[in-house]
Amino acid sequence: MNKNIKNWLFVGASVALMTACDSRLDVKPTQSIEESTALATSQDVEVTLVGAYDGLASNNLYGGAIQYSGDLLGDEAEVRFGGTFSTLDELWRKTMTTTNTQTQASWLQAYNAINRANNVLASLDKVEASKKSSIEGEARFIRGLIYFDLVRLWAKAWGDGDNNTNLGVPLVTTPTRVVGPEDNRSRATVAAVYTQILEDLTKAENLLGNITNAGFASKNAAQAILARVYLQQGNYAAARDAANKVIASDQFALTESFGEAFDDATNDSEIIFKIIVTDQDGSNDLNTFYAPSTFQGRGDIRIQAKHLALYSAGDTRGSFFVKASNNNYTAKFLDQYGDVPVIRLAEVYLIRAEANQRLGTSVGAKPLDDVNLIRGRAGASALASADLNAILAERKLELAFEGQQVHDAKRLKKNVGTLTFSDNKLVIPIPQREIDTNKSLVQNPGY
Repeated sequence: MNKNIKNWLFVGASVALMTACDSRLDVKPTQSIEESTALATSQDVEVTLVGAYDGLASNNLYGGAIQYSGDLLGDEAEVRFGGTFSTLDELWRKTMTTTNTQTQASWLQAYNAINRANNVLASLDKVEASKKSSIEGEARFIRGLIYFDLVRLWAKAWGDGDNNTNLGVPLVTTPTRVVGPEDNRSRATVAAVYTQILEDLTKAENLLGNITNAGFASKNAAQAILARVYLQQGNYAAARDAANKVIASDQFALTESFGEAFDDATNDSEIIFKIIVTDQDGSNDLNTFYAPSTFQGRGDIRIQAKHLALYSAGDTRGSFFVKASNNNYTAKFLDQYGDVPVIRLAEVYLIRAEANQRLGTSVGAKPLDDVNLIRGRAGASALASADLNAILAERKLELAFEGQQVHDAKRLKKNVGTLTFSDNKLVIPIPQREIDTNKSLVQNPGY
């Protein structure tokens, strides 16, 4: 981990504090505080956890960048990037440079949020006994989720070569508080990063309770992300079982209509984990780039006829678009202050359907029943039978523009346009500033 990461990570985020002496007006300005003071009480640790959530919600992470990066990288001429940001244009054209400031910002923000989680986990002895399990579980969930998307975007996909030798991302599981030579971390292997991800999410599952607010980690959220991780690894039995736990918990239900799943007033039953956005806090860069100016967006990501042609007659998902200036835009993110969904129940049903189909099982439900449940909600006609291709086609339609495009292409070993799934151009380069200041880091092939 290089000095650029370290500068973001000092004591979870260095703060300027005013220390009272004999009176409120007799103060000493300081630039940083000692660990023993910064994380001395249970409340201090809880505040740091809030900071970890705040880092997670950055527009450079799950406030938009993680999702649009996956979709622009995986696009096959179904959208067009028509904006002026060269950083996003590089993602869409698969012409990324090592000096791309957007991917650099995402990398730095990811390690910033990880360090906040690490600070929480290193200070659990200060936490009140009644809160300790929950706080540890939430911090582990945040760390595991971020590492999963870091390794998916900045490294070769699971199964693309040898996971035990392919380079993943630096693994940092202890707080960075004082910068030293030991902080020049090399990249762990893809296998090692996935091991850490599974450890964090499994412990989070065991430590947390069922959902109370989808904006915070829960047992259900950990199970849902575990299902996503196992699916990426091709561990279909584990993916099926994790997905089935979420569904069988009876904590969730599909919204009555597809559109309601993207309306904060109606989607509480379906959203398992989300980023909370208000007019005072949080960012929704999916609105910024996917919505037209009539809905406060930039209108940079425009839906093309190739994508619109995928929907069958009667499927309301095929009309869930808006038109502005002769361009089509998804209607999923029209609310400037709408919460950003990270994972929804519909995806969990489709994970269970795919895993059951691949294994020839029907744990929880038959694959056909799960697929038709999703289709029925969208107004599409029921299928008489469902093979793997039908399930994957349903997944593509249901989860369009939610960040899974390139990851699905890689795990399914499908081309992205003229590029093979293993092409180096589908892996984001390590930021050049990181390479320049940390000689232990090795750049991705092709850059």
